[in-house]
Amino acid sequence: MSLYDIKISIRLLILLAIIEMIFTFRNLINNQLPNHLSNYKRFKTIKIRMNYDHKVIDYKWQKYWEDNETFKSKRRPGHPKKYILDMFPYPSGSGLHVGHPEGYTATDIMSRFYRMLDYDVLHPMGWDAFGLPAEQHAINTGTHPAITTYQNIATFKRQLKSLGFSYDWSREIATTDDDYVKWTQWIFLQLYKKGLAEQSEVSVNWCPALGTVLANEEVINGLSERGNHPVVRTPLRQWIFKITQYADKLEEGLVNIQWPEGTRTAQKQWIGRSEGATIYFTSELDNKIDIEVFTTRPDTIMGVSYVVLAPEHPLVNQLTSDLQKSIVNEYIVKISSKSDLERTSVGKDKGKSGVFIGSYVYHPLTNEKLPIYIADYVLANYGTGAVMAVPAHDERDYIFATIYNLPIKQVITSTTSESIDLPYTDDDKGIITNSGDDLNGLSITEGKEKVINKLIDLKKGDKKISYKLRDWIFSRQRYWGEPIPIYFPIDFNEETADSNPITGSPHVIRYDQPIPVDESELPLKLPDMTDFQPGDDPQGCLARATEWRYFQKNGKWYARETNTMPQWAGSCWYYLRFTDTKSSDSLLSSEGASWLPVDLYVGGQEHAVLHLLYARFWHKVLYDLKIVDHEEPFIKLVHQGMILGTDGEKMSKSRGNVINPDDIVNEYGADILRLYEMFMGPLEASKPWQTSQLSGVLRFRDRVYNLIKSYDPVVHSESIELQGQLLIEMNKTIKKVTEAIESLSFNTAISSLMIFTNSLISISNNNEIIPKKALDTLVLLLSPFSPHVCEELWNHLGYKETLAYHPWPIYDPKLCIDTTIKIAVQVNGKVRSTIDIDIDMEESNALDIALQESTVKKWVDGLVIKKVVYVKGKILNILVGK
Repeated sequence: MSLYDIKISIRLLILLAIIEMIFTFRNLINNQLPNHLSNYKRFKTIKIRMNYDHKVIDYKWQKYWEDNETFKSKRRPGHPKKYILDMFPYPSGSGLHVGHPEGYTATDIMSRFYRMLDYDVLHPMGWDAFGLPAEQHAINTGTHPAITTYQNIATFKRQLKSLGFSYDWSREIATTDDDYVKWTQWIFLQLYKKGLAEQSEVSVNWCPALGTVLANEEVINGLSERGNHPVVRTPLRQWIFKITQYADKLEEGLVNIQWPEGTRTAQKQWIGRSEGATIYFTSELDNKIDIEVFTTRPDTIMGVSYVVLAPEHPLVNQLTSDLQKSIVNEYIVKISSKSDLERTSVGKDKGKSGVFIGSYVYHPLTNEKLPIYIADYVLANYGTGAVMAVPAHDERDYIFATIYNLPIKQVITSTTSESIDLPYTDDDKGIITNSGDDLNGLSITEGKEKVINKLIDLKKGDKKISYKLRDWIFSRQRYWGEPIPIYFPIDFNEETADSNPITGSPHVIRYDQPIPVDESELPLKLPDMTDFQPGDDPQGCLARATEWRYFQKNGKWYARETNTMPQWAGSCWYYLRFTDTKSSDSLLSSEGASWLPVDLYVGGQEHAVLHLLYARFWHKVLYDLKIVDHEEPFIKLVHQGMILGTDGEKMSKSRGNVINPDDIVNEYGADILRLYEMFMGPLEASKPWQTSQLSGVLRFRDRVYNLIKSYDPVVHSESIELQGQLLIEMNKTIKKVTEAIESLSFNTAISSLMIFTNSLISISNNNEIIPKKALDTLVLLLSPFSPHVCEELWNHLGYKETLAYHPWPIYDPKLCIDTTIKIAVQVNGKVRSTIDIDIDMEESNALDIALQESTVKKWVDGLVIKKVVYVKGKILNILVGK
C-alpha cells in the first residue's frame, strides 16, 4: 500500500468516527441509547432550544424580498384582484411610534393572505408630504421644507421596511413629487372647467402671526391653537370647491359601501340634509326688503318672537337704525375674534351675545312686528345667515331670549306629559298649540305641511331642502403646498413701455378675470425661496416671490395665484396614482383602472369626515367626467383602534409615553411587534401598550421555530399519512384561521395557531412522528403574521422558493363538523354540570348520561323527575320535586 493510500484510509476513518460521534450525540440528547444507526429513523425531534437570531433572519428575508421584487404588483388578464390600501402617512420628524404599525400590519396580513389565494394584489405606500409642520420647521430653522420632508420620508421608509411590510415600493409616491403635483393641478383645472372651483370672498379666521387661515377647530378663545396668536374674522378672497352641488350624491353613495356605521353617520351628519321651508320676513323700513330664513320647523312659526341676523349679513348695515349704528359696529368688531365653533357652541354655560339693530320685520302670517337682532350664534355662511327665533323650542334661542328678556311663546306641547320643561324640542311626541284654530291639535308633520301651503299661498315662503355642508374653502396662504394653476391679467395705473410689476410699477391684479394655466405647462412648480415667514399679507408669502409671481406672455403682464392648495388636495386622489405611477399622458391608464376600486382601506377614525368626504367628492367628479368607472373609491373601510401608552393615554412626546418601534424590532424582531399588536385585542379596539406582555408572543414564536427546526427529511417523511385526530384538528385550524383573517379577527387567528402549535408539540413530546404536511400547514398559516420566521422555516422544510405565493391551505368541510358537543345540565334551572354528548343525541340518552354525573345525582336523588326540558345541542334542564 502506498503512502498516499494510507493517508486516504486514515482520513476516511477519521470522517466515519466524526459521523458516528454526531449521531451518538444527537441520540443522547433525545435520551436514547445509541444502538444501531438504522434505529435513528425512529427518533422524532431534537429537543434542544435553537438560537433564533432575529437580526440576521429579518435582514436576510427583507433583502431577499427587495432583491427579487417579490411584492411587485402585476395584473393578469382574467384574474381576481385585491387593492389593499393604508391611509398614507404624513412623514413627521419624530418618525413612527408603535401605534402606527397596527393598521399597516393589518393590511399586510390581508395582502399576504390574498396573494396566497392567487389574487393579483396591489399594496402600495407613499407620503402625504405637503403640510404646515415642515413649513413651520423651515420658518424656525431656515431649512427648506423639501429637505426636511425627504429626510423624514427616509426615516419612515426605513422603519416600515424594518417591519417586513409587503409593499410594492416601485410604486412609492410623495405628494410633493413634480409628476404628482402635475396631476393634482390637472384635477383642479377639471373642477374649474366644470364650474366647481371659483373665487369667493369668505369670512375666515385670519391669523396675521401665522400668516394663514385657520380652521374653526384651530381657534381657542380668539387665539390660534399653535402659538396662541390673535385671530380675527375677516373677509378674504378664497378659492372654494362647490362640494354642496354633490351633497345628494355624497349621501346616497353611503348606502352601498361597507363602512363602519359610525363613520357613515358622521358623514351624513356633516352633509346634514334637512327638509323644511324658506320663509320671508319683510322689513318695516322697506317692503321690498325681505329677510330670508330657512327652518326645518315651519310648524313653530307662531312661536317666533324675534329675528336674528349674522353680524356679517349684508343687510345688517342697511337695516340698522342711526341710533344703533355705533353699538352695532362696536359689537361686530368685538365678536370678530371668535371662531365659528365658539360662536355656535351649545350649553347653558355657553352664553350667547347680541344687540338690537333698531328696526323690525313683519311676521308673515300675523303681521306682528318682530325685533331684529344680530347675534354671535348665527353664522353668515350657514343657511341664509338669518334665523327666525322660537325660544320655547330651540336651545340657543331660549338662552338668548332669557338673557335679553325676550318673549318666549310655547306653541308645541307633549302628547305624553302634562308638564314639560322649556325649551321643548321633542318633535316626535308633540302637537301644535297656541297657534290658531287651523293649526291647534295638528301633529308636527301635519303642521309643517299646513304652514308651508299657507306661506306659498301668501307668497311668503316655499318648501326647500337645505344642507349643513358648506362649500370647501380650498386656499392656503402658505408656501409648502401645490401652487394653484391660475393666473390673472394686470392693469397698470399708467402703462408705459417700462411698466414692470416686479420693479414696483403701480398696478391692479384683475382677480375677476382668472385664467387657467394650459395643461401642457403643468406642473406649475413652487419658486425657490429662503424666507418662508408668512408675513401679514393675506396673499401669502408667495406674493414676495415677485419674479415667479409676475410674468409676461405675448407682451402682456400677468400675475400668478399666490394661494396654495391645502394638504387635503394630495390625499384626495393618491389611491388613483398608485394604480399606475408612471403614466405621463393620462391621470389613469387602462391597466391602472383595472385595479379600482380600493377593496380595503384602513386608517384612523380621525379621518372619518374630512379626508374621506373630500376624496369621495373628487372621485364622484371624476366619475361624472368618465375618468373612473366606479362611483365610490373605497368599498370597505376599517378604522384601527388606537394603541395607547402604558399609562392608558394617547401617545405623545409631551406625555413622555411614546414607544419607538425601532427599539422593539432591535430587541425582539419585526415578527414579535407584528404578532403582539395583532394579538392585543380586536383591531378596531383601543388598547394600552404593555412591553412586559411581549413575552407571550415571543415564547410562541420560539416554540414554532424550535418545533419546525427539528424537522429532518429522514424522520418526517412526506409518505407519513396525516390521519386521525390530528387531521381533524388541522382542518379545523385552517378553517378558523381563514375565517378569522377574512373578518380581520387577527387575535382569534393567532390564538388558533397557538393551540395548534401546542398540539404538535404534545405529539413531539410523546415521541410520535409529526407528518410533514402538518408542519407545512402551520408555517403557511402563520406566515401572514410572522413572515420572516416563516420564510426561514419554509426554507428549512426544503422549499427553495418564497412562500409568499404558495397556495393557501384548504380545509375539508366534512372534517370540520363537530360530532360531539358540550352542553349544560340544569336542575330546576340552575347549572349543576356539563356533559359531552353526540350532537344529535335523543333526550332519553342525554338524560341517562346526565344522571350518571355525581354533581347532578346529588340534586336529583330522592326526588321525582317531573319534567325534562331538552334542546338538542344546547341545554338539558331536569325539573324535580317531592
